[in-house]
Amino acid sequence: MKILVTGAAGFIGSHLTEKLLDEGHDVRAFVRYNSRNEWGWLENNYHPNLEVYSGDIRDYDSVHTAMKGVDAVFHLAALIGIPYSYVSPMAYIKTNVEGTYNILQSAREFGVRVVHTSTSEIYGTAQYVPIDEKHPVNPQSPYAATKSGADQLALTYHRSFDTPVVVVRPFNTYGPRQSARAIIPTIISQALSGVNEIKLGNLSPTRDLNFVTDTASGFIKVGMSGKAIGKVINLGTGKEISIGDLAGKILSIIGSNATINSEGQRLRPKNSEVERLCSNALLAKEVSGWEPEVSLDDGIKMTIEWIKSNLCTFKPTIYNV
Repeated sequence: MKILVTGAAGFIGSHLTEKLLDEGHDVRAFVRYNSRNEWGWLENNYHPNLEVYSGDIRDYDSVHTAMKGVDAVFHLAALIGIPYSYVSPMAYIKTNVEGTYNILQSAREFGVRVVHTSTSEIYGTAQYVPIDEKHPVNPQSPYAATKSGADQLALTYHRSFDTPVVVVRPFNTYGPRQSARAIIPTIISQALSGVNEIKLGNLSPTRDLNFVTDTASGFIKVGMSGKAIGKVINLGTGKEISIGDLAGKILSIIGSNATINSEGQRLRPKNSEVERLCSNALLAKEVSGWEPEVSLDDGIKMTIEWIKSNLCTFKPTIYNV
């Protein structure tokens, strides 16, 4: 198949692109245009079946051109940092909502399958666990609100125009190539830098953590399943861990004696904090056979080794919004 991946230069997108190439697909990787022609995490990837296309997800013309001649699109391009969504909500509307419109409208014209990326953040604090796809949607940040809006837009294109749409909703993903705006690289990079104090936000919320290769395989298995068309599908492990316990686990694996403290500037607004996320991903298994394979301990160890080799690219002494 000829597949377009938006956000292909990013953390999950680059892993997904490489896995699609490994499975024999032709991939057109949509990366954000920049004057240096940098390809992010796809830099120096010259696979013969990889075509890198530079554009802007907010620009209908570049999206429309990129969609020509493909069979499916995995739409991952988005603004994802929650703290920055408090600073610039409009940027998230333009990228996450209008960008998704550009994908959907082009897919409608060309008859392309859309595998749209959602997020567990749209559920808000769990009203029951494990969270299945019937759980109420209750966004608690501008980021989550724009992702929820994009999800609903995608589903209405299926209902209104028969556009083949699958909404994949991964719970928190971690692994090599993730930036320090996420919790696990934040902890690891601080610990490896030798500081005596690990500075985090709220330590009590729980999260369900997917290793990135599991998320990438989930996108492919669920996204390509005919049984998933028109549905929202969770990807998760069904296990949760608090941020405090996660930090303790990571420090134990590294062998660090650093203390763990909550810092005011890293806290979300009180009513915006998502206190608990734990998935029910049985539907993913039912429609595609997907199940996570990498344990949390193994995933953390692989992530530590990658950050060790790339620590110079992190800024562990500052808060990365």
